[in-house]
Amino acid sequence: MNKGDLVDAVAEEMRVTKAEATKAVEAVFACLGRGLAERAKVTIAGFGTFQAKTRPPRNGVHPITREPMQIAETKTCTFRAAPALKETL
Repeated sequence: MNKGDLVDAVAEEMRVTKAEATKAVEAVFACLGRGLAERAKVTIAGFGTFQAKTRPPRNGVHPITREPMQIAETKTCTFRAAPALKETL
């Protein structure tokens, strides 16, 4: 399922227009992003937990020149499904 499919499903479930469903989906994504940026963790009961994590810098090898290089620190997001979601899978 991609974002367009999600918007279609929300529109059908809520019996609203696709424009209204798009606004709702965009609002949820925006709130998730802000929550991760501000608190580094967003928990949705019955669904799961999104958590911002920082990967430390590490050594690597340039794929073309094979020279050693330093890979910079990066931020990423992880997701851990709640038991209720795991049961539905």
